[in-house]
Amino acid sequence: MAAMGGAAPASGASGKGQALLPFVILLFFAWGFSTCLVDLVAPALKSLFSLSNFETGLTQFAFFIGYAVVSLPASFLLAKVGYLRTVVVGLLIMMVGCLMFAPAANAGVYEGFLAALFVLASGITILQVAANPLVAILGKSETASARLTFAQFLNSVGTFLAPFVGAALILSHIEKAPDPATLTAAQLAVVRHTQAQAVQTPYLIIAGVLLALAVLFWLLRKNPAAPRAEKAVGVGEMLGMLKYPRLAFAVLCIFVYVGAEVAIGTYMTTYLSQPSTLGLTLAKAGSMVAWYWGGATIGRFFGSFILAKVSPGKVLTVASLAAIVLILVSAFSVGPQAGYALIAIGFFNSIMFPTIFTLGIEGMGHRTPQASGLLCMAIVGGAIIPPATGFLGDHFGLGLAFLLPAVCYLVIAAFGWSARKPAPALFAQDELAPAPAE
Repeated sequence: MAAMGGAAPASGASGKGQALLPFVILLFFAWGFSTCLVDLVAPALKSLFSLSNFETGLTQFAFFIGYAVVSLPASFLLAKVGYLRTVVVGLLIMMVGCLMFAPAANAGVYEGFLAALFVLASGITILQVAANPLVAILGKSETASARLTFAQFLNSVGTFLAPFVGAALILSHIEKAPDPATLTAAQLAVVRHTQAQAVQTPYLIIAGVLLALAVLFWLLRKNPAAPRAEKAVGVGEMLGMLKYPRLAFAVLCIFVYVGAEVAIGTYMTTYLSQPSTLGLTLAKAGSMVAWYWGGATIGRFFGSFILAKVSPGKVLTVASLAAIVLILVSAFSVGPQAGYALIAIGFFNSIMFPTIFTLGIEGMGHRTPQASGLLCMAIVGGAIIPPATGFLGDHFGLGLAFLLPAVCYLVIAAFGWSARKPAPALFAQDELAPAPAE
């Protein structure tokens, strides 16, 4: 997600500044991995605390609400202390969130895990506010999009690997537990404590990696070639941009897109483990989620060529309609095709976030930073749509519950068609804020 502050400084960092680039790009992998791991934590907590689908969705609410709460303060922090110090703050807050899994596991309290997820997401939000523009400005402006595309690729690699790790370290331990109905209250407490320890393990490992990265960026903070951030933009000024219809429509689409993508990822493990779909164990179903996110990595590769030749709005419309068809196939069928149809949606998700974003800021000129801020705040859709999908799943089954994400994709298809032609320039051109990584 792009920074919510003022316009980024001009590109063209010196050689010393470009030496920072590999370290900054590593951050994209770190938050991609950490974000996607939540998809494996959700079914683990569902089993651990015997949660409903709605309650399971609260894990994503606790995580993604951080984008709405922390994004604006993060932009002011960036303006106050600069890029590299903001990165350090984000990494340390992420580390604290990871460490909070330990007391939550020891206490066996669901709300403790939710608090840990919120703090983790807060750190990720701060990190993204600084890292996205930093990648764009550490080098020549002509190659900024190439650097961001590579950074997004590493972000996707992180989302692809996380399900395998989560399945091995978390879900494999959860599914080995005995049936709670056969246990006494004391035995059940011991089992749940053991299961909770499995949930905390990968996060404690991540905490160590984050600490190392924080130390690294602290040592790099005084690099004379590091760019300086500019003045942050007030929330009132950003909200005033909603009077422009195309931007407002794009904000709505970011909201529903992130919500739909996260909702499918959240409940996919449970869905694929049902006898009516693939009937997999939790661990195997969790590892299959990797292919949902891996599809986005493959789709971005092909999408970059297609978008260079075809109207982005038309491509977005076709991808959205394809996602709707796959959801309908999954919802109204059984067996392997129901499961694999849902997994295949990841391929068509690949181009949606960056395409919606770039279509939304098209024509904004020097007001692009404010438009970017609004689009970033709309990521809070990941906090709203998943619990709503879970609520429907509790009452109608998960297959039919996925019709809610289908409605989300229908909104995106309508936006893509409405934005199939270039937008008029509403403001004079200036230094543009970079497109964000998802």
